[in-house]
Amino acid sequence: MNRLPCAVLAVLALVLAGCDSLPQKDSAGPVTESVSMVGQPTDARNRARVHAELAALYYGRGSMAIALEELRIAAAADPNYALTYSLFGLVYMDLRENQLAQSNFERALRLSPTDPDINHNYGWFLCQTGRENESIKYFMQAVRNPLYPAPWRSYSAAGVCSLRKNNLKQAEDFFQHALKQEPDEPGSLLQLGQIRYRQGTLEEARRLVGRYNRIVAPTAESLWLGLRVERKLGERSSEANYANQLRRRFAASREYQQLQRGEYD
Repeated sequence: MNRLPCAVLAVLALVLAGCDSLPQKDSAGPVTESVSMVGQPTDARNRARVHAELAALYYGRGSMAIALEELRIAAAADPNYALTYSLFGLVYMDLRENQLAQSNFERALRLSPTDPDINHNYGWFLCQTGRENESIKYFMQAVRNPLYPAPWRSYSAAGVCSLRKNNLKQAEDFFQHALKQEPDEPGSLLQLGQIRYRQGTLEEARRLVGRYNRIVAPTAESLWLGLRVERKLGERSSEANYANQLRRRFAASREYQQLQRGEYD
């Protein structure tokens, strides 16, 4: 899972005076610091912060070149502002410049080793680059910070990374932790629903995917899960309803192609 546009996932918004909000990201994906600036900057740290916030705004809109330029200005203003290097890491990660992403995340952590957003973002970078087991350490460092306003995001991300290593039990535990703290965390609802389906706990899978589809716009993945749950429960009317939605909304999706071939599992 890379950066996703305005999707699920419970996120922190970036607010700038006179600017639009940063688009939301998938809850298991990277985050930017939640801050608000009032008035004009008066010192090096405020100048760095304003330019880092601008960089986050451009990053969220996919304007990587402008984001990098803003981050260079931020780093020149205050070379010890940790958020600048975390954002450098996110931009370079999206550009697949993994060595540069790694070095910037490491610098951010040296400057602020317990910052939850930095730890979360570095954990996501590790997960995206084939180091899923190592990533868990940083997600757990994030949730240990008592000032972290959204620890369920890191639990959800840890669950996703555990699934990539086929560690079903660990993933299940992480998703349950996320939902205990935030019952409407969409990513965890859907992923735990997938796990319950695989385990044959169909009523629980139905509840989870149904809740997901009520709180966010249904996806091809969620409709496909709901369809398969209803099929196994023998609810043909509900199954047909899901099939119709999948056809209307996502006719080009992999899930709809599987439906046409009758490949349910």
